[in-house]
Amino acid sequence: MRLLIVEDEPSIAKFVRQGLTEAGYAVDLVGDGRSALTYAISADYDAYVLDIMLPGMNGLELLRELRRQGDKTPALMLTARDTIDDRVVGLDAGADDYLVKPFAFPELLARVRALMRRPPLQTGTVLQVGDLEMDTAKREVRRNGRFVDLSPREFAVLEYLMRHPNQVLSRTQIGEHVWNFDFYNESNVVDVYIGYLRRKIDKGSDQPRIDTIRGVGYRINAR
Repeated sequence: MRLLIVEDEPSIAKFVRQGLTEAGYAVDLVGDGRSALTYAISADYDAYVLDIMLPGMNGLELLRELRRQGDKTPALMLTARDTIDDRVVGLDAGADDYLVKPFAFPELLARVRALMRRPPLQTGTVLQVGDLEMDTAKREVRRNGRFVDLSPREFAVLEYLMRHPNQVLSRTQIGEHVWNFDFYNESNVVDVYIGYLRRKIDKGSDQPRIDTIRGVGYRINAR
C-alpha cells in the first residue's frame, strides 16, 4: 500500500519513512505543502500522513484543498499541539485521525492500518479472495488454512491485488503503488514478484489464484 508522508522535520521524517517502509509500505516523502499537493494529484495513495506546521502551505490548508477537489483519501494529522480546539480544527478540515507529537511508532502504524479499512472490501483487517485469506493487522496470509510466508514486499503486492479482486491491474499500477515514484515502469520487477507469489500461494493447489492478462497485467481471481 502506498502512503504520502508530509513532514518538514528531517529527524521525524526519516524515522517515519524508515518505519513504514520496513512495515511493507511504499512511501513518498515531501517536506512542504505545495509539493505535497502536486504529489497527491499525481498519484493514487491509500493514506496521507500530514504534519500541520509546514512551510508554504500548512497541513490544514493542504487538506482543505484536497477535500475541495474531491479527494477522499484518509488523512492522519501529526502535530505538537494538544488542545481540544486544535483537534477540532483538524477534524473539521477533513482529517480522519489526529496524532500528537511525540508519538510511539507502533501507535502510528496501528492508526495507518485503521485508516485503510474501508467498506465494502476493506472492512476490518481480514481480506478474503476465494480460499486465500490475508490478515493485514497480523501480517499473515493463509490459503486453505495453510500459512504462506511472505516477504514485506510480496505481502504488499498481494495486498494490493486482494484489495481489487477480479480487477485487471497493469504492471505500472502495481509497481507505482507498491514501490513509489522511483519505480521504473519498464523494469520486470513486478513480474518477478508475481512469480514469487505464485510459487508460494499456489503450492499444493491445482487452481492458480493470479491470472496473467497478456499485454495488460495481472488479476487475482475470486472464483
